Amino acid sequence: MIDHSSNPGTAGTVPRRNWAGNITFGARQLHTPATIAELQSIVAAGSAVRALGTGHSFNTVADTDGDLISVAGLPRSIEIDSKAGTATVSAGLRFGELTETLHRSGFALHNLGSLPHISVAGACATGTHGSGVGNRSLAGAVRALELVTADGTMVTLRRGDPDFAGAVVSLGALGIVTRVTLDLVPAFDVQQWVYEGLPQERLLAGFDDVMAEAYSVSLFTRWRDGPIDQVWLKQRVTGDGHRTAPPQWLGATLADGPRHPVPGMPAKHCTPQQGDPGPWHARLPHFRLEFTPSNGEELQSEYFVARQDAVAAYEALDRIRERIAPLLQIAEIRTVAADDLWLSPAQGTDSVAFHFTWVPDTAAVTPVLAAIEEALAPFGARPHWGKVFTTRPGTLRTLYGHYADFELLAHRFDPTGTFRNEFLAHHFPGTGNGTDVAETG
Repeated sequence: MIDHSSNPGTAGTVPRRNWAGNITFGARQLHTPATIAELQSIVAAGSAVRALGTGHSFNTVADTDGDLISVAGLPRSIEIDSKAGTATVSAGLRFGELTETLHRSGFALHNLGSLPHISVAGACATGTHGSGVGNRSLAGAVRALELVTADGTMVTLRRGDPDFAGAVVSLGALGIVTRVTLDLVPAFDVQQWVYEGLPQERLLAGFDDVMAEAYSVSLFTRWRDGPIDQVWLKQRVTGDGHRTAPPQWLGATLADGPRHPVPGMPAKHCTPQQGDPGPWHARLPHFRLEFTPSNGEELQSEYFVARQDAVAAYEALDRIRERIAPLLQIAEIRTVAADDLWLSPAQGTDSVAFHFTWVPDTAAVTPVLAAIEEALAPFGARPHWGKVFTTRPGTLRTLYGHYADFELLAHRFDPTGTFRNEFLAHHFPGTGNGTDVAETG
């Protein structure tokens, strides 16, 4: 999913662009170490390094003017502990490469994002999530992680350790993650249906009921006048067996065939619908691993608000729909359960995430982001760390109770700034000297 100018070796040519093509990497070279020892040597010798995952971030969170390091070349491993209910996996694995093995062993992850194309380490480090009123983000399943710190030392952090809650969603600021231990649940099947034309008034009158209708629920809207375009219901198959879906639900109509959330895109790129039961990993993602997800030519933004504010936040966005709609390909609304990870956008509160897939025009989209952030400001909206946003560092500091704690943690793990890049310097100025620096701009 990253545009390479050549196949990277141990020290290869830097990939030119991220997946969406809106970020041109500024690193000197890309390292793809084949062993942990090689990785430790590269990190210890570097003065500016960053971990590069699958390139699905839409901002400069992974960029550096030094060296990029991919862990995709490290030995791939999936170690399942049936008694403990965990899997310890190499961090460079993509979710789509992991889930089938888990399923064959009788296990599942509690949640999955829309894309199976993203790496385990990258998704967890940026707070990426799936959907469901009872489902935490992907990082919420992390029980332990191993990482190489700035001096080349290997460190293991486990749930319950003092630094753990700050280290899981860490934006690459603490080190290069090599392995992650994930909580598992028993394997399960899912049926997926799509409904079209949910009246807005029915949604706002019973938002919580709509979002709790299935194990995972996604609303898709183009923010134009009229109803919600699509509702994707991913219903867990229980002991009662497969369900059927009524032709009408809350005024919405059951789709008469497979659908893609982005208008004009082929439905074959999406996971099976129309109630066809299948394994969790083949239904919870929206898209199939073998196809380009979404549209590919796009920008993305996402903002989290407390679930109790969902209706008021929706109405605030509805009032500026004339700013949003002309640049929008599609928007998605999902729920995410609370967790205790310091930089998780759902930290401390059950949340609703308002996601926007834009046309690939940064100059045109940026002022609209400012308008969205202003509209959602009364609700303390937290932006997704891996997507485009304009929220100021001083505002972010007020949204996260552990913001200053994270700056101190990053400085303690990386006192010389090996992993510090422009993104971290801007959004976390205190990571440079270990002090709580107030925004002055």
